[in-house]
Amino acid sequence: MDNKWLRQTKDKPLFSDLLWSRPENKRLAGKLLIIGGNQHGFAAPAEAYSEATKAGAGTIRVVLPDKLQKTVSRIFPAADFAASTPSGSFSQAAQGEILEQAAWADGVLVAGDLAHNSETAILLEKFTDKYNGPMTFTKDAVDYFTLLPAPILQRRNTLLVLSMAQLQKLGKQARFSRAFTFDMDVLRLAEALNEFGKLYPIKIIVKQLENIFVAVEGEVSVTKLDKDLETWRVIVASHAAVWWLQNQSNSFKALTTSIVAVS
Repeated sequence: MDNKWLRQTKDKPLFSDLLWSRPENKRLAGKLLIIGGNQHGFAAPAEAYSEATKAGAGTIRVVLPDKLQKTVSRIFPAADFAASTPSGSFSQAAQGEILEQAAWADGVLVAGDLAHNSETAILLEKFTDKYNGPMTFTKDAVDYFTLLPAPILQRRNTLLVLSMAQLQKLGKQARFSRAFTFDMDVLRLAEALNEFGKLYPIKIIVKQLENIFVAVEGEVSVTKLDKDLETWRVIVASHAAVWWLQNQSNSFKALTTSIVAVS
């Protein structure tokens, strides 16, 4: 076992004690807020809601842009709505509603399908600055920070569940000394994530081939999947967000163990 990273499989989890200490009472299983969607789609937050339920979240709320209210409220009664731009993405005016919902939550998952909009970008930057709790970003929500990562690089309570392409952009914009490349083997990618995590407290989950890497402040785990997951980010992010909010004092153990549940 390399001292820079740990390996686990579904049959041999690294932190099996967490698997047997899940909250049995829903009131103690944590409150998750899911944010996402735009006028033309809300598949990511809907999938996140389903997966977070499977992961064992106690209570879940979902916030979508209000352009979706007429079409979605009947088929997705769990949804709340916040102000949107004329094009159907979240507007800056949504900040108050989202902050109020976040104050209720133990953790926030920004699940994606946000579309690219300058007002949404400003909203996310301000929200990230004002909210201090655990925040998980995935899919196109990550894109808002890969080109301008400064607002989240030093934020300890931030998890990015991202693709290798997004990780490559993040490392480049952070001026990290090592390039994240698609041809990295397990050892080289684990070592690079180890070094990156010592520089920045941001948490990262990334998939390379059939391995999922969890990196938290210099600690790295690698989980070999039983089978490859073609569409994996929302699934993994949802389980990770739930496990994290239930074990906030042990984020590395929680995030690593969450992978076992979906591998």
